[in-house]
Amino acid sequence: MMSNDCSKAPQGPQRRLLVAAALALALGATLTACKKDPPAADAAGQPGTPASAAAPTPDTVVSAEVTALSADQLREAASKAYQESRLYAPGGDNAMEYYLALRDKQPADAGVSSALVDLLPMTVIATEQSRDRADFVEARRLLALIEKTDASHPAVQRLKTTIATAETEAARRAEQQQLSAEQEARRQQELQRERQEQQRLAQEQAARDLAAQQQAAAEEAARQETARQEAARQEAARQEAARQEAARQEAARQEAARQEAARQATPTAADLRAISTPAPRFPPEALRTGTSGEVQVEFTVGIDGSVTAARVVRADPPRVFDREAVAAVRRWRFEPVAAPVTTRRTITFAPGD
Repeated sequence: MMSNDCSKAPQGPQRRLLVAAALALALGATLTACKKDPPAADAAGQPGTPASAAAPTPDTVVSAEVTALSADQLREAASKAYQESRLYAPGGDNAMEYYLALRDKQPADAGVSSALVDLLPMTVIATEQSRDRADFVEARRLLALIEKTDASHPAVQRLKTTIATAETEAARRAEQQQLSAEQEARRQQELQRERQEQQRLAQEQAARDLAAQQQAAAEEAARQETARQEAARQEAARQEAARQEAARQEAARQEAARQEAARQATPTAADLRAISTPAPRFPPEALRTGTSGEVQVEFTVGIDGSVTAARVVRADPPRVFDREAVAAVRRWRFEPVAAPVTTRRTITFAPGD
């Protein structure tokens, strides 16, 4: 269904498709015109029109009745004419005239300008068709619409020249044929009927093409929007995955740093600095028997440097030197440390030490 709003007239690629469709219509009409000689005109060169009748001009082609309408009335009439496929005909009740009058009242309306641009190619073709069937009155009316829409349009001068040439040729044939008044009246009736039928068919086809192009454009816009949304969704997913990976790497880095800091902050046996390590007392019984040996003691140094716990890990011989070894270690003192340190030392017992 074609839009009633002039601001929705096709633009860009749609407009090029519209011109192509209109050119196809023109080709069919031209082939039809080539199959028969155009009817003769009267001596004035405008069939059925007195020689004194003035041809429409860009200033007079829009009727006074149309010009007198308000902007809102013109907009409504233009939309209705568009909907009913009265794009450029009949004179005085077509979309072209309503939009031209509306543009005179509201020159800055972009929607009106767009609609007129869309209508121009079809009007050019209709002008050529009227010229080819020797309907010069209609051809000049349509030409005046084109010239009022865009006086610099490249078709204006060409159409003026070809219409004048066709009129001259039609007048020459009419003079040769010497048509009777009755024959001329019949020819004018046939010409009017043919004009109305051709314009009706051409305008209906142009309206269908325009609606199809607008529908295709809407579907393409919807497809592009869907693709854009999908691309945005994928990009958002990619960014979220990248954010999560960055967060994971940062957490791993922080954990490694924490572990390294903890490792560096936790003192080890190598960090112990002894202040006092008195030797153990040699047991009298072992001294009398000349017994020697060694004891490995595991002990913990507290943060104040004192030994908080001690136990025998290994003794040779067993139990001979254990008590003295543990007692000696408990009296040892070290420099304060950041955290308790557990280590092992081996104490040797030998007579004479």
